[in-house]
Amino acid sequence: MALNLETHPCFNDQARHKFGRVHLPVAPRCNIKCNFCNRKFDCVNESRPGVSSGILTPKQAMIYLDEVMKKKGNISVVGIAGPGDPFANPDETMETLRLVRAKYPEMLLCVATNGLNAGPYLDELKELDVSHVTITVNAIDPVVGEQIYAWVRANKHVYHVKSGFKMLLEKQLEAVKGLKARGITTKINTIIIPGINDQHVEAVSKTMSDLGADLQNCVAYYPNEGSAFENLAEPSAGMMKEVRQIAGKYMPLMHHCTRCRADAVGLLGETPDMGLMKTLQACEQMKDSEEPLQDVNRPHVAVATLEGVLVNQHLGQAQRLAIYGKKDGSIHLLETRETPVEGTGVNRWAAMAQILSDCGTLLVSGIGETPKMLLSEYGLQIFTVEGLIDEALDALFSGKGLAHMKKHDIGPCSGGRGRNVMGCC
Repeated sequence: MALNLETHPCFNDQARHKFGRVHLPVAPRCNIKCNFCNRKFDCVNESRPGVSSGILTPKQAMIYLDEVMKKKGNISVVGIAGPGDPFANPDETMETLRLVRAKYPEMLLCVATNGLNAGPYLDELKELDVSHVTITVNAIDPVVGEQIYAWVRANKHVYHVKSGFKMLLEKQLEAVKGLKARGITTKINTIIIPGINDQHVEAVSKTMSDLGADLQNCVAYYPNEGSAFENLAEPSAGMMKEVRQIAGKYMPLMHHCTRCRADAVGLLGETPDMGLMKTLQACEQMKDSEEPLQDVNRPHVAVATLEGVLVNQHLGQAQRLAIYGKKDGSIHLLETRETPVEGTGVNRWAAMAQILSDCGTLLVSGIGETPKMLLSEYGLQIFTVEGLIDEALDALFSGKGLAHMKKHDIGPCSGGRGRNVMGCC
């Protein structure tokens, strides 16, 4: 297999004018909570990590990739960058990489991750000739790191920030060492957050350089509405220049970052292709016939409903959930279950996951980002839908899927929809 490493537009400034990339959004779940992140909204004009207009299964991703390759003749890289973390979704990530490598043997493969759960997959990344990996490292000092993160989730347990950051950093350092030991080009992304880690970047750069990292990308923080840091000001141009001068003493820097979406496609900085965005959404609605929606070991469906007719309640407001399943060959309401009391933070969602351990699917009219991520990690497929419960259940148990009932937060930017980082509006 002949891989031309010089054609990666993110790692080679000279390549970005000729060669494009495509990100396949197959990784919706995340295993850490960053205080600067809010992945709730998707504006069609928005370009930032954590944003995607759809979520694809590996098989759907291959159909989409085939369409991209037909339309774009300059794609040299297939990457997985979320919209969560690739290794919080390891099965989907690794299957997608295997499928791409089998069909497009000369394609560059890359992954962008926080590094927390990358370790178990490094050998297979090497076997698949994944040539480039990006790890986001925002701090190496716990005093700084504990300001940036809210919690870390590993091995189905949620760790609060003090112990969580220590674990995250250990895994990040191990991942960088492991990647370099396997000859994989490694880029470090560092989000520059004024007053939090802008004076700490030198320590990050030096540590990563000592571990052999190849490149660093100092990314300016932008306020995201709804995040814990939404009121922090973005770094000035002067601050970014100074930070990059300091970081540049230790390793080469990437200066042409465009803060890519999790479904980015084409040249860096290229105007989003609305046709391919619609193609991605169409692929998302395709039935993945070999992947049954209902888990035989978790056959029931939980529904947030006010009156038992419609899916019409936000999970955070639901005091009880209706549990449906098959009985005597027909779909029935089996029981209702009270939800854990409010006010216990992430522990509420861990308790809810236990209550719903026999449910493979949860239907709600709305859900916060934290419970969505945590409950997904416990194996629940969560759908934000609107409409009749009976219609949703018929679609689920017949294997037709719920694309026609899904609610989407997709549309033009507006003042209440989150900050667009590329100058939209």
